[in-house]
Parts: sequence; C-alpha cells; structure tokens
Amino acid sequence: MNRLRADATADDVAAALDRDGYAIVENLLPPEDAAAIRAELTKILDTTPEGRNAFEGFSTRRVYAIFAKTRAFDKLAIHPLVLGVLDRVLGESYQLSAPTGIEIGPGEKAQVLHTDDGIYPIPRPHDELVLNIMWPLDDFTEANGATRVVPGSHRWLDTRPDENTPVVMAEMTAGSAMFFVGSVYHGGGANQTDKPRLGTILEYVSGWLRPQENHILAVPRKIVRELPKRLQELLGYNIHPPFVGYVDGRHPRRVLEAERETAQ
Repeated sequence: MNRLRADATADDVAAALDRDGYAIVENLLPPEDAAAIRAELTKILDTTPEGRNAFEGFSTRRVYAIFAKTRAFDKLAIHPLVLGVLDRVLGESYQLSAPTGIEIGPGEKAQVLHTDDGIYPIPRPHDELVLNIMWPLDDFTEANGATRVVPGSHRWLDTRPDENTPVVMAEMTAGSAMFFVGSVYHGGGANQTDKPRLGTILEYVSGWLRPQENHILAVPRKIVRELPKRLQELLGYNIHPPFVGYVDGRHPRRVLEAERETAQ
C-alpha cells in the first residue's frame, strides 16, 4: 500500500503518483475537522436521492454542486499540499471538475473499474489531464466499500481490467487523503456492512478542458463573489494562458469585482 505521512511534501506525493498512479497521505486533517465536515455533509444528504444507474449506485447518494451548498470544503479545495501536487501533475492551469460527496450505502455493489479521464477522447498515453483527491469522512475499510485501485494501470495503453485484475483496497482513516490520477483504473468498493460509508472526491482537470460539472451555473455568483480568490479561479473564473476563458475581452475576475462593487 502506497502510504505517506501527513508531513509528506508535494514532491513526495507526485513521485508516488508517477510510480503507482495513487498515493494515500495519512491523517492529513485533525479528527475533529473531519468530524465537523462529516456532520455538515450529512445534513445535505438528508435531501439527496440515491443513484439513478449502476455507475452512480442504486444504494449510493451523491452530492453534486458542493460549493453551492456548503462551505465545508473550501479549505480542502485549496489545501497547500493539494495545490502543490496539482502544480506538479497538471501544470500551471487547472480547475475543479466534478467535486462530489459520495455515501455508499449498505448492500451497494462494487462499481465498475474505470478511469476518470476516459470521458475525454484523447488517446493514451498522454499527459495527465485529471487529478483526484478522495477525502474519507468515515474510516474506509474493505468491508464498507473502500475505493479499489489498480496500481500502475495509469501506464497501460490498450489493456483493460477484468474480473481477474488484482486491485488494492484503499483502506484509510477519516481525515486522510487519497490522491490518484485520472488515468489510473479505480472504482468504489462493495459495502458489505450495515452502515453507510461517506467520503468526498474533489476532482480537478487541466484548464484547457471542459470540467464535468458546469460550476458557472451550479454555484450562484453571489456565493462565488465571497469565496477566496483561488477558489474562484478553480471554479472557472480564470484564464488558461494565453486567453482561454475571457469574458467580453476581460479576465473573468474583473466581472466578479465589478459585480461586488455594484452590490455594495
């Protein structure tokens, strides 16, 4: 199991990702912080339906548009270690793609093994396009549906996993963090317990690609205007050099600033 201590550097994590496609940083958050975030997300889950298909999970609840619904993940999205690893893996320009709270319920089946960058029609091999950070809010165990990952599969070309492919169960304590690249095969595990398993995945994508979730519509601008500048950028209010993403010839941050002044 590819595990690092909480004092791991961005270079340490990036090296593990290059080698294995994933890395677990243990106890990155204090237990009380993880518990507080869990309590906040649980409130939202009370009004969240279960999945619509086998991929989402018929016994799994997913919270989309997280940054419109809670401030619990603002600091995690711009955590210094996360940003440092993103700089090394995705380069100078990246944004949030599909941040999702995931509660795998009792009896849920294992999710099909897949890659998260497979939605983009770009032949392998290619530079990394996606980086994910899974934040467990419960202890992840093999029994309750810990994420399954296929180490080294980010280097595969045409090979696809089957029922005989060896997998690693990413068991980890609440408050740890699992980094994994979008080209590595992975999937949620089966929950064989009588309790749900809760975690949140913050997915980032290269700045020149369209993110999975349309944050410009999902997160009201009156909320965005009050967020930290770096988080605003990660939600799409940024420019991919030299000028992809401008608004009326201007940096989108200028639009937010002008709206803030008008609102005051």
